[in-house]
Formats: sequence, C-alpha cells, structure tokens
Amino acid sequence: MKIYTRRGDDGTTGLLFGGRADKDSAAIELNGAVDEAQAALGWARSLCAGDECTNLVIAGLERDLWILMAEVATTTENRERLEVGRTRVSATMVEHLEELIDDATRSVQMPNEFVVPGENQLSAALDVARTVVRRAERTAVTWDVDGSLVVTYLNRLSDLVWTLARVAEGPAHRTARGMNKETP
Repeated sequence: MKIYTRRGDDGTTGLLFGGRADKDSAAIELNGAVDEAQAALGWARSLCAGDECTNLVIAGLERDLWILMAEVATTTENRERLEVGRTRVSATMVEHLEELIDDATRSVQMPNEFVVPGENQLSAALDVARTVVRRAERTAVTWDVDGSLVVTYLNRLSDLVWTLARVAEGPAHRTARGMNKETP
C-alpha cells in the first residue's frame, strides 16, 4: 500500500463524510494545531517512565483529540452525522477533564506564582504540550461552530496539562522568583 495519494497536491484535503477543504482553511489549520498537540502529548507520555497513571491519562487525552479532530474535519452540512463522544466532543468529555484536574490538584500543592518550566523532563514536555494546546485553542476560536464544545474542551485540556506538569514536578516546583516553593 502506498502512503501517498496525490489527492492533496492541489492544496486541498479530504474531510470526514466527504468533501474537501483548502489546506489553509480555519478547520484544517485547527486540526494541524491539534495534531501537533497530540504529538506533544505523546512525547510527554513517552517520558512517564513507570508512572502508569499519568501514562494512561495522557493516552486517553490523545484518543479524545481524535474525536475532536473528526468534529473539526466535518462540514457544517454533515454535522448531523457526527456521534457525540465518538466523532463529536461531548459535555461528558469536558466534565471528565474537570474531574482529572480536581483529582490532580488534590495530589500536590499548587503554586500561586508563575512557574519556571523545566524542573524535570516530564514536566518540561507537559509544559511544551500545554503551549501547543493553547495555540490550538486560539486557532479554534477562529473556527468556532455553533453548538460545538471544541473551544471549551481545548481550554480545559490546557488547564489539565498545566496541572499534570505541576504534579510531575512534585513538591519542588520553582516559581518565577526562582525560589523553591518550600523556601520561606
């Protein structure tokens, strides 16, 4: 099987349920940003080294992003064909992110100042992933479709990834003043 089809050589790409879109359209720009976010999360997941819980959480987030990308890759005319939770972001998916954030914040003292990223490889990778998710969120605002939860999902996702980075740092997160959180 050949990986190339040549169908995109005209500057368009195929959409879910048919049709094509220009590769620089708002939907395809958004899906490109989400694709990058998914890859950044994958990189962070590869650094979980024995942290099976975080590994599973991140893998679930990566799968959720497939659902989000399916929704974005659907024309307005075909939105009725989307299945909530399978090809369309659901309220339950957003609520699940909130639950994960709440669980994570209970496990570590959250900083009350700006954090200097880079305490360890996993937290640094999560901070990079968060910035990529934030860019996807900014891109989603230009795509925003009535009744869609894509922007909301990406907003909560960036909050969760920030929180996971703080958890990955453990009690030693550094603040903008450069002091250890436990230093008076």
